[in-house]
Amino acid sequence: MKAFIFDLNGTMINDMEHHTRAWMQLLNDELDGNFTWDEVKQQMYGKNPEVLVRMFGPDRFTLDEMNNLSLEKEKQYQQVFLPHLKLLPGLAEFLEKAYHGNIPMAIGSAAIPFNIDFVLDNLNIRHYFKTIVSADDVVLSKPHPETYLKVAERLQVPATDCIVFEDVPKGAEAAANAGMKTVVITTTHEQHEFAHLKNVLYFSDDFTGGFFEKLVND
Repeated sequence: MKAFIFDLNGTMINDMEHHTRAWMQLLNDELDGNFTWDEVKQQMYGKNPEVLVRMFGPDRFTLDEMNNLSLEKEKQYQQVFLPHLKLLPGLAEFLEKAYHGNIPMAIGSAAIPFNIDFVLDNLNIRHYFKTIVSADDVVLSKPHPETYLKVAERLQVPATDCIVFEDVPKGAEAAANAGMKTVVITTTHEQHEFAHLKNVLYFSDDFTGGFFEKLVND
């Protein structure tokens, strides 16, 4: 493979429980919803305004209101998660080896730049990535392939030569729709939830082990 593309939240860092807690507080405590943990978890994909529309319908908020709610949710998440912020085991070494092996790497995430910057700059890993595609860069969210196709276009690498690292079924589906293979990091979802997808190369809890060494050494 000629390029690696990473989802961010839940893939590079194990933060999805903190995102779920921040959503629960916003949806239930501040917006008077009555959603269960599992209901919220299943809807946490795509752009934040899309999550709000799925939970409350299209007429509850204006776009400006949703953007403001989204930013407040992310501020709360960052404040709580910062002391726990770290890369998944093995990822620092994997990024370093790929970087020195001249394998182009990028991020394709449904997160807003505010959250992407929070991770990259606090962990000092921005230099590894040739391009970043965020929620602000696409019209259509995952599972639509726009995010990953745009990354491949910017890297000038054919989609079929890219491996995507994902943690959620909708993200892996987006990779499939882009014609890309996927490595699934099982921080938030179990293997059986990806059974309908034929593009998954490997499942792992983190980035340690022979499979990842082979990816950067071949």
